[in-house]
Amino acid sequence: MTSRSLQDVLDGTDNTVRHLRNSKIGAYVYPVVPPEFTNWRDEQRAWRETAVLFDQSHHMAELMVEGADAQAFLNRIGINSFKNFTPDKAKHFIPCAPSGHVIGDVILFHLDEAQFLLVGRAPTVNWVQFNAETGDFDVTLTRDDRSPSRPMGKPVVRRHYRFQVQGPNAMKILEKVNGGPVPDVKFFNMDAITVGGTRVRCLRHGMAGAPGLELWGPYEQYDEIRERLMEAGTEFGMRAVGARAYATNTLESGWIPSPLPAIYTGDELRAYREWLGADSYEATASIGGSLVSDDIEDYYLTPHELGYGPFVRFDHDFIGREALEKIADKPHRRKVTFEWNPEDVTRVHSSFLEDGEPFKAIDLPLSNYAASSYDKIMMGDRVVGLSMFSGYSFNERAMLSLGVVDPDIKEGDVLTLLWGEENGGTEKTTVERHRQTEIRVKVSPVPYAREAREGYVASSWRTRKS
Repeated sequence: MTSRSLQDVLDGTDNTVRHLRNSKIGAYVYPVVPPEFTNWRDEQRAWRETAVLFDQSHHMAELMVEGADAQAFLNRIGINSFKNFTPDKAKHFIPCAPSGHVIGDVILFHLDEAQFLLVGRAPTVNWVQFNAETGDFDVTLTRDDRSPSRPMGKPVVRRHYRFQVQGPNAMKILEKVNGGPVPDVKFFNMDAITVGGTRVRCLRHGMAGAPGLELWGPYEQYDEIRERLMEAGTEFGMRAVGARAYATNTLESGWIPSPLPAIYTGDELRAYREWLGADSYEATASIGGSLVSDDIEDYYLTPHELGYGPFVRFDHDFIGREALEKIADKPHRRKVTFEWNPEDVTRVHSSFLEDGEPFKAIDLPLSNYAASSYDKIMMGDRVVGLSMFSGYSFNERAMLSLGVVDPDIKEGDVLTLLWGEENGGTEKTTVERHRQTEIRVKVSPVPYAREAREGYVASSWRTRKS
């Protein structure tokens, strides 16, 4: 952290939204892992048809929380209940601001009686670290930040490697490398398998609608474990997935990765903003898209809107509880998939082959150009939702985005997405001069992929309803 704080940055700008919409940080990068190992189309196909190896070793931060008060501390931070949360289980962990809006999300691993590991993006890790350092809890922290977006030739070392083997053939590959049947563990439960004579902890997980495992261990074993997994997967058609295709999996499975952390307003959070550095994620992150408001709180979302409503449990005291109790029985915007009209998408691409200023480019396969995307979804002149994460699925032959809609919007409704930014575009380095245009979108299920809807267990956050 620098000596200047996020609060200093905000005090030096006349409008928080303008500051973030014109951030010069550049594109969000999935670091170290090559963009493609083969080509992103076949890499996408593999998680549907054969199997894939996702390398998650570099793009997420880790925070180990240990000590006598570790569980009580985390229970105070998250909306989740810790009832029956015993060692060798994991959960999707969601902290909120006092206002009841989401700060972020991580996967929380309960490794041992007083040992927990958080794995995910920086906003949640920052928030948990701040509360541990400023609160009265008997906990110790060990932090390992994500790898540099651009290592510039310097060596990269993490505490852990992290791989996922996913897809229809995943269990065959894991049985082969294990030398026999793998443990029959329930969704988001942990056990261990053997890889080349090494005992490796694993989590039953699924990002592709089929059974699979997430494996992790000391980073110095990275090469050995990866080589063994790839060797075992050869006969079953397993492909390593590069950085270009990796994040597009969520378009089919339904997780919105990067809502804006709800920490930029409120006197209760001033101490946190003074703790965060001017070089922190929160100070440098960018907002992109056609939603323009002078009020940063218009970009905040509640757990219900992001599909985390079933996780809100009032069996414990947590930050944001009072605010969430007030809205618990009210109608909420809900998470959906938007299926983009092919003719409108083609029209955008065609504009780059014509004279004059084109429309905003739609990059493939992942089309986000800011850390947090907010495109307006319209029904006539009324804003009825937000498109928040967009890209192309070769499996579905469709351009898709994830977002939220008002309670009265129905599945199958055809709405309008306003694509591109106002006045030719903001000053973000990812934004070229362009025109805005309208794209028709159909409100569709989440998860969008049938395999994901039918393959995830009933207790998965992707399929549970508020």
